[in-house]
Amino acid sequence: MSAPLEIPVAILAGGLATRLRPITEKIPKSLVPVAGKPFLAHQLELLRSRGIRHAVLCVGYLGEMIQRDFGDGRNYGIKLDYSFDGKKLLGTGGAIKRALPKLGEEFFILYGDSYLPITCAPVAEFFHRSGKLGLMTVYRNEGLYDTSNVVFADGEIKIYDKKIRLPEMRHIDYGLSLFKSSVFDAYPADEKFDLAEVMGKLVREKQLAGFEVPERFYEMGSPAGLAELETLLRSK
Repeated sequence: MSAPLEIPVAILAGGLATRLRPITEKIPKSLVPVAGKPFLAHQLELLRSRGIRHAVLCVGYLGEMIQRDFGDGRNYGIKLDYSFDGKKLLGTGGAIKRALPKLGEEFFILYGDSYLPITCAPVAEFFHRSGKLGLMTVYRNEGLYDTSNVVFADGEIKIYDKKIRLPEMRHIDYGLSLFKSSVFDAYPADEKFDLAEVMGKLVREKQLAGFEVPERFYEMGSPAGLAELETLLRSK
């Protein structure tokens, strides 16, 4: 068990999860059962073991069901807050912008379908030493587990793009990032925008630190990923 961290984590759990239909027609992705319990339960247990004590769930589609089942988080040893998209989906960036009042001056961001065997404290220490406004964790993926989308060289993120494929892209966005809240000042409230847009801008400004993670990521956003994660968690 890691020592408690003061930094909260925003969990992006507002998507429609179309790749997991029909499972997600009646429940949000966070509540999809994996190895006998809702995925979010596994995610929160892992975060708590890594020192996280406060999470803000950015929810949209069927988010009320998550709030009903997980409440204030006391059963998981993590304080849970909720930030709802409202009438229109805001995208990953817009959801973070809306949640800022609950997140404070700096915070981790985690995708709602990611299961990441990573220790958070060294990431936070590296971020503070870097003096930059944001940090992306990266993994040398070589196109194996998903499409590689990062050029990472000399300890620096040179290119990040989810749309363009370049042969020198050997790394992938691992799924955990860290930001100063001021990064989002320039973006409009209640408008849809993507977190990838924010990260791309920081790369161009040389304000996105890169932290390489040696151990692979797991996800349950696709049927294949869900089956693989089920096997992993059952083996534990």
